[in-house]
Amino acid sequence: MDTWWKNHTLGSEFIILGFGDLAELQIPLFGLFLIMHLVTLAGHTTIVLVTLTDSCLQTPMYFFLRNLSTIEIGYVLVIVPNMLVNFLSGNQRMPVLGCALQMHLFVALGGAECFLLAAMAYDRFVAVCDPLRYTLIITRALCLHMLSLACVGGFALSLTLTTLIFLRPFCQSREVDHFFCDIPAVLFLACADTRANEIAVFLVCTLVLLLPSVLILLSYGFILAAVLSIHSAEGRSKAFSTCAGHLLVSLLHYGCAIFIYIRPKSCYTPGQDKIVSLIYTNVTPMLYPVIYSLRNKEVKGALRRLLGRHSG
Repeated sequence: MDTWWKNHTLGSEFIILGFGDLAELQIPLFGLFLIMHLVTLAGHTTIVLVTLTDSCLQTPMYFFLRNLSTIEIGYVLVIVPNMLVNFLSGNQRMPVLGCALQMHLFVALGGAECFLLAAMAYDRFVAVCDPLRYTLIITRALCLHMLSLACVGGFALSLTLTTLIFLRPFCQSREVDHFFCDIPAVLFLACADTRANEIAVFLVCTLVLLLPSVLILLSYGFILAAVLSIHSAEGRSKAFSTCAGHLLVSLLHYGCAIFIYIRPKSCYTPGQDKIVSLIYTNVTPMLYPVIYSLRNKEVKGALRRLLGRHSG
């Protein structure tokens, strides 16, 4: 307890360095990422509204999609507004507890998204491999249960991991070489032996990243076998189109996260991490609505109906 108190009262701020080494590009970068942020929020908000209001989209697939977009909105709001402020103000001071809260919410929402993507893979697996029993298996109660487990699991694991990290004493230098309080960047500043923390990070990442990604790959292995057994070219095309968006989103999400978090502290490279983090906190969330649903004929039809009602 004494260590915790000293750690959070003496020098109780972190300095978020952001992109201070790119001073001449701060304003153009601010404009670019502000536009991307607004497009991301607009895309996901549109998905939430369309899947909530259109009677044709009240199916398990769109239930999961709506909640995925809701989580994604929270995910980017935890990181991007502070990043934009950092572009304008330079080095940004953040209280230690504020940094801990940002890390907890980011990891919790990212973890919930990982679990939800695995649940969506199971939904697609049943839809393609056992279509006659789909409505009997994927019930509303099961959907709510999987959503609850995804959210509770993400927040519980994040709270445990964040607490373990911020119980460690930090060095005199509190300069976080990143644009938010990410796990490797903060853990890099710890003075004490962090092997226990690295093991905790690895175990959490195994549960949040590796286990769901293995389940997704297994699901798609069965889906691929089922699709190849379909004799109709139209049937194969429909099955592939149903699953392609989810598979691409999963690859982007898990690929970036595994690159950042499944490695030891000694391999931490600030510049490389910031670039990859920019991709998974700004670029991929903006692409998800296009990849996953705005190319979907049912969603586009529902969007036209929604716009038609409001214009009329």
